[in-house]
Parts: sequence; C-alpha cells; structure tokens
Amino acid sequence: MSTIKENLPVVPLRGLVVLPGEMLHFDAGRTSSVHALEEASLRDCPVFISSQLDVHKNDVTLEDMYPIGTVCRVKQVLCLPGDSMRVLVEGKTRAKITHGAMASDYWRVDVCELDDVPCEQVMAEALRRRIHKALNEFARLSAKFAREALDILTHVEAPGAYADAVANVVFTKVEQRQAVLEEADVEARMKLILTMLNEELEIRRMDMRINEQVKKQIDQNQREYYLNEQMKAIRKELGRDDDAEADEYRARLEAKDMPETVRKRIQKEIDRLDGLPSGAHEAPMARSYIECLLDLPWTEVSEDNLDVKHARKILDEDHYGLDKVKDRIVEYIAVAARTHKLNGQILCFIGPPGVGKTSISSSIARAMGRKFVRMSLGGVRDEAEIRGHRRTYIGAMPGRVIAAMRQADVINPVILFDEIDKLASDYRGDPAAAMLEVLDSAQNDTFQDHFVEIPYDLSKVMFITTANNREGIPEPLLDRMEIIDVPSYLETEKIEIAKRHLLPKQKEKHGIGKSELTIPDTLYPLIINGYTAEAGVRSLERTLGSICRKAVCELSEEKTRIRMGRQKLINYLGQPKYDTPLASREDAVGVVTGLAWTSVGGVTMDVEVQCVKGSGQILTTGQLGDVMQESARAALTYVRAQAAEWGIDPEFLKENDLHVHVPEGAVPKDGPSAGVTMMTAIVSCLTDIPVRAGVAMTGEITLRGRVLPIGGLREKLLAALRAGAHTVVVPEKNRKDMEEVPAQIVQALHIVYADDARAVLQTALVQMPHPVPMPLHVAQTERIGAMQ
Repeated sequence: MSTIKENLPVVPLRGLVVLPGEMLHFDAGRTSSVHALEEASLRDCPVFISSQLDVHKNDVTLEDMYPIGTVCRVKQVLCLPGDSMRVLVEGKTRAKITHGAMASDYWRVDVCELDDVPCEQVMAEALRRRIHKALNEFARLSAKFAREALDILTHVEAPGAYADAVANVVFTKVEQRQAVLEEADVEARMKLILTMLNEELEIRRMDMRINEQVKKQIDQNQREYYLNEQMKAIRKELGRDDDAEADEYRARLEAKDMPETVRKRIQKEIDRLDGLPSGAHEAPMARSYIECLLDLPWTEVSEDNLDVKHARKILDEDHYGLDKVKDRIVEYIAVAARTHKLNGQILCFIGPPGVGKTSISSSIARAMGRKFVRMSLGGVRDEAEIRGHRRTYIGAMPGRVIAAMRQADVINPVILFDEIDKLASDYRGDPAAAMLEVLDSAQNDTFQDHFVEIPYDLSKVMFITTANNREGIPEPLLDRMEIIDVPSYLETEKIEIAKRHLLPKQKEKHGIGKSELTIPDTLYPLIINGYTAEAGVRSLERTLGSICRKAVCELSEEKTRIRMGRQKLINYLGQPKYDTPLASREDAVGVVTGLAWTSVGGVTMDVEVQCVKGSGQILTTGQLGDVMQESARAALTYVRAQAAEWGIDPEFLKENDLHVHVPEGAVPKDGPSAGVTMMTAIVSCLTDIPVRAGVAMTGEITLRGRVLPIGGLREKLLAALRAGAHTVVVPEKNRKDMEEVPAQIVQALHIVYADDARAVLQTALVQMPHPVPMPLHVAQTERIGAMQ
C-alpha cells in the first residue's frame, strides 16, 4: 500500500535526477533551496527532490518541476562561502506530488510514495542476464566505465534496485533517468533500461567507427600534409613546379612531329599525370612512359649517303679484307641510289672471334652516314629484355630494341645485335622467339613493345647481327637473315692489318711517335705464327700492345728510337709459344693429322691408334662425341672388310683391341669429318706402315670406303697451312668449294682430291699395303665374318 508523506521541503534540481539508492552530491545556491535544506536539517525530515523542466528558470513553482521525484534523506550539509551549501543526499523512494503549498520562500509538498510492482522471478532473471551482457559490452566500448562498478552491480539482489543501479551508472541524460524514475513496474523498467542500453551501445559502436575513421583520416591527412610540405620545400630548392612539369611535356609534344594516334595517347597521359595528387605512386610510371614516347623518334630520319665510291673508300680505310661484306654493303647502297627506296636490311655476319664482325658494322654505319647503336645479346634469357615489361609491374621499362631506337634518335639507324647465337631461354620466355618479329621485314613495321603499347615502325632500320656458330641460331631466326660468312684471316692479311691498323693504334694508345718504334716486315710472320694462334687478330693486337709497353720503358731511359729484331722480340716476349708441329715431325706409324672446324676457326687434330691384346674391340678416348665414335667404328668395319687385300691377318683383329685416342682430352670433340683420318691411322697401325709427315686430311668415311664432303674447307686449309703441312687430302666433292679458297693457300699447299679410301692411303702412307696370299675360301670367310 502506498505511503503518504506530508510537508516535505522541496529542492528542485537543474539537469539532475536522483534515483532510489543513489548517493548524490550537489551545490545549492538558490535561497529557496538553502532554506528548504535548513528546514529539513532542523526537523530531521526527508526532502523531496525533483528535476526542473526548464533548467534556465530561477524562480521555480511546482508546475515547473516533474511531478514524480525522489524522497531523499539528507546525509551531510556543508556551508560554503556566499550563502550556499554542499549537500550529500541519498535517494530512498519514488514519490508523486499530491498537494503543495508555499512556506515563506520555499515549497512544501505532500507526496505519495510509489512502490515497485513486482516482476516474475524467471522474467526478472532473464532480463537481468540480458542487461548484464549488454553492460559487459558497454564496459568494453566505454573508456570511462569502471569495471569496479560492474562488480558492484552484480551484488544487488532485488530486480528493481538492480535496474535503478544500472540506470544510475549508465545513463546521464535527464530524460533517460526521469523515464526510469517514473516507471514503477519493475519488468517494464528493466525492459526500458535494456532498450536504452542497446541504443547506447549502438551509439557507442557508431562513435568508435567514426572515431577510427576520423583518426585514420587525420593521420593520413597529417602524413600527406607533412610529405607535401617536404616536397614543396624540395621543389622550391630545385626551382621546380608540378604545373611546370606538365606544361613542359605539353610544349615538347607540341614541338615534336609524330602520328596523330601517338599524339593523342601522349596527351591523354599528360592530362592524367596533371590530375594525379602530389606524391601519387602512379606518377613516376606515368612520367617514365611520357618521357619514353617523347624521346622516341617517330618521323626523324638521318640523310643517307648513297655515294658508292665514298662507301667503298670508308670501308677500305677501316678494314683490310672482308671483301664479301664490303661488296654486299656497296650493292645495297647502289640499289638504294637507283631506286630511291631505303628499305631496312637484315644481315648476319658469321665467323670466328676477332675477325672484325663488330667493327665492320660500325664502319657500315659511318659509310652510309647513319647513326650506329650496338646491343649485346650474350646471356640474354628473358623475353622482356627484347619486348619490354608491361606497365603494371613496378620498375617496368621498355625492351632493348625500343631503348636502342631511343638512343639513336632517328628511325633509320644501323642497329647491331652482337652475339645472337648466345641467346638463352628459360622459364621467363625465349628471347630468340621475340626476335622473330624484330628481324622479319614483313612484320617489323608494327613492332609491339609491352611497355610502349603502341605499334612502332622498325622497317627503316638496318639490322646487323653477328655470331660465331651457325648452329647456335634457331632455324626460324636464321631464315629471316641474309647470312654472310666472315672467314679467318690469312697470314698476309694479318700482316697488312697489323701494319695498317693495329700497330698505329697501339702506338697512339701508348704515346709512341711514328718513327720511335719500327717493326720490319720480315718480323711480322714470327709474331703471328710464334706468339698467336687464332683466326682473328685480337691476340695479335695484344701482342703488339705488349711490344709497345716494353718499348715505352726503353724510350723513357733516354733511348730515341727502337728497331725491332728477332733477338729483341724474344727479349720482349720470351721464346715463341707456338710452332709448326708438322714441319718438324717425322714419318710415324699410327699417327695422322686431321683437320677440324670450330667456332673459333680451323684447327689441326692428331689421331693416334695403338694395338693391344684384347678381344677385337675398339676403344675411344679424348672426349669424343657420339658422331665421332661412330666414325671410328665405321672406319674399323671398312678396314676389316679390306683386311685380306691389305695384308692384315684376320686372326690378329680378333685377338687384339684397337685404342683410338685424340689428344687434348679436356676439349670435347665431335663430327664426322675425322673418318678418313681414323681409317688411315688404323691401317697404318695394323700394317706397320708409317704415315708421311706433313700430310693432313679431312673427310667422312663410309662402310664402302667412299669419302664424303665436309664443311669449313677454307678454315681447315688455313689451319693446315699454319701447322706447317705441305699436303692436304680433301674429298673430291669439295673441289667446287676451292673457288672460295684464296689463291695464296692453294699455291702454298698440295691439294689431293680423294673419292675413296684407297686414294687417301696412297697419299698418306709411305707405301701401299700388300696382300698376304691365302686360300680364296678363307679370305671370303674372313671377309664375311668381319662384315657380320
């Protein structure tokens, strides 16, 4: 039953609501409030506290307060200066004003206490748990909510008191606290608190999200501001301006002549760069792309010099020999001068190292008045090196072809792809396949670079490639080029090159005057043959450089002139490193000199055969390849078939092994052209007939004794001449190739053309083997057994 309390002093509060069970401190400064509190202290009675409807109003009547308030017990009163006091009150019960009257300057009221309407225990416990869960979430999200308060709440047993305690801890707004105060039904009050608590939680969550976004934005803005200020300071020091950069690109674009499609693309990229914020990560890539397109030549050409006599003069000045190369260039210039069409050419110079393939390419550009760009392909194994990287990658850049055009600054340069046979391939692609488009005159007018992304015209470019070995170039790539073989130099050619080019170059390099060092013409053969062994002249140039360094040392010791002689040359360079092995060799059994062709030119190669006790097998050593081992077995089969004719005991072949060895075992060897050499050595060993010294040979042997043609004849003959041979056996079918062999080699060597093994043996052996008489059926049986 509700309790009536009479004549309670009234204390109106501004912006505060006292809930039952709450301890509240507040300062009372209005006279009416001070007198009401003094009256309560004197009478030791409770006070009725309610919140004002309008916090700005000073003279308050009962109509200006909420009708429902709290009956409170005054616990402490502290007088403050200025006729005010600080009060500590404790909320006891809810109460509603039933009657009020003015007493002097404060109000007295009669109130009816509002008892809690009980709640079912199950419902109360369910609501309590939901409120407790929401309170835990609220404590996690609120930095000001003390965990101790949560622990205190758990000890409040009564559902109504628990609801008031939660509202007291959580809610601060007058409207929220007043709504809780006016609800006497405990179940409704707990649901109201749960609803308001969930709303508060949602507000807190939203507040945290907003706070994180704002903080992140502030951090980003502060970072950008800091970096922008730094960039401004740096640009100010460098005298640069962002707007000036875009304007500079536009000015360059306006001044450059190019196709309209390319101009629109560059203009679009400049506008995009201009619109990027300062410090954007896309800006460096955009600048690189714009500068690449602006630097590339689109219509700029260099004027070709189509004077044939001038071209011939320049080529002869720079290089001695290389007549095939010079003739091809002169032909190209002559056709261009007559037709007025300057289509790009694709030439491939194949030859040993040091014969002038790279330097002649530079001379071609100078003879035609074109710019020259060299690009080495040795070891390139990534397709992107040729076609460029796509711009989606960090650090992307154009390929080497576009970089070469950018360097040339014209659309018709001479571009040299050096060492094209050294291209490699792996999981990153095959650069040789990417070169197919570059070196195809039917496609390279629309060359696609991954970085540029715009078709680029390479049809006016003269491409030159160099290689040491034809086998190292893929067949589709080889088919797109015009092959020009650059042969090894003859001794006379090396002498002229040394006198005209190498020695003057080394004298200038070492600061030696023209008359301070003299090398007689008779000394050059000793320098070339005694201190170098090469197809080209690189080693010869280094040797002349060594002579010049020694001469400089003597000249610095007050010597005015030096004339080289044989003894002084030996003093400078030591004893000769190389000799002519065949010139000093005597006739020997089982030793034959063969000829081989390698990527560094022609070489001589001794083949030795020895008989040992065994079971009729053939042993091969010296790092021989599969083809060369098969040639040895073919030669032995042929010899077995001819055993009776050459006086070779068949039983001897069954009871002995033949060991074929090629010296310099660390060097791999392969090829079929050593067939006749092995056959001759085997016959010499089995018949004990010596092989003539000074005889060299080359050719492939068949099971029937036919001698098949070989390649690299010029290089092999030159190697034989360098080794001191006087007679060379070559296949009859190579007679037609002798037209390309210089007359000096032909005159210095005795060339024997052989179409079968007997002709080879007649030339190589001191005497032909004689047959041993035996019954006809035995000879036939042995012949068949050997063939099987």
